[in-house]
Order: sequence, then C-alpha cells, then structure tokens
Amino acid sequence: MSVDPGALATWANAITAGRLVFSPVMFLVIPDDPGGSWLAYGLWFVLCVSDGVDGWIARRHGTTTSGAFLDPLADKVLVLGAMFTLVARDVFWLLPVALIAGREVVISVYRILVGSRGVSVPASKIAKYKTVFQQLAVGVALWPWFAVDHRWLWNSLLWIAVALALISGWTYLMAGRSVSDRTAASQ
Repeated sequence: MSVDPGALATWANAITAGRLVFSPVMFLVIPDDPGGSWLAYGLWFVLCVSDGVDGWIARRHGTTTSGAFLDPLADKVLVLGAMFTLVARDVFWLLPVALIAGREVVISVYRILVGSRGVSVPASKIAKYKTVFQQLAVGVALWPWFAVDHRWLWNSLLWIAVALALISGWTYLMAGRSVSDRTAASQ
C-alpha cells in the first residue's frame, strides 16, 4: 500500500513525531554524573531503533515530503540534544559536539538554499555512518557497563563521528558546487 507523497498522517511520520516528543524526556533522564543509566540507555536505544523503523516503513510504503523534513529534524534534535546534555553533565567535551553541531547547521542551511533552487541533497553513505557513530558514542556513554571504565571507547566513537561529519559535510558542499557549476554552464 503506497502513501500519497503529500500525506502527513503516516505510520512513518507518527514514529518520527514520537521520536521528537520523547527526545526531551531522554535528555531529562540522562544522569548528572558519569556512570550511565539503564533508563537513559534503554530510552536512547528505543529512540535510535525507531529511526531505522520509520525509515523502513517509509521505504516500504512510500516517502512523504513531510517525512523528508521531519526525519532529519528528529535525528538532529535527538542526537544533538543528547550530546549537549552530556556536555552539560561533563561527560562529553564541548569541542567535538560543537564541531558536529556546526556541521549540522551549515549543511541544513545549505540544503534549504539549494532546495529552493530545486536541487535535492539526499543523505550520503558517509552521513549515515556519521549518524551511527554519533548514536554509538552517546549509547556507550549512557550504558552503565561502559560509561565509567571505557571512557576511551565513547570518546573514540565521538571523534570518529566528528571526522565523518566533517568529511560528509565537505562532500555535500563540493557535490553542490559541481551541480551549481553545471546549472550555470547550461544557462
């Protein structure tokens, strides 16, 4: 059963909206001290899995314009909100989180600008890996088995996410530049 691309009320969008609604709850249950929390980890795990589930449903039944907007927004709210909460709790360093947040702002503005000219900028494989490493970094920092004694692990995952964020951001900008150059040349 295929959905209308202009539809708002779809199962995939409902799951995405749930991720948006429960993200602030996630931030509230992150503990004040390093050491992790089963509640925070469990909620993080469910919210991250829901990202894959809504994507699977959307691919199976058809993507929507609203879903194309809401899904990346929900991802950014969840991931950046959790990361900045961990910065506020002195778990994550500010620098890697600021680099990731800066990349997200630049690429989001870029997508809006080129989108207004009719150019689509779908997520690249590198950007999808970036998201996975961001989710892993937060998850490992929240997981009580790893939170204290394996700080090196989630710091490594976080810095890998930074590298992938910067590489994928650069790739988007260069790909958009070549599309703009071709468009200008054909006019």
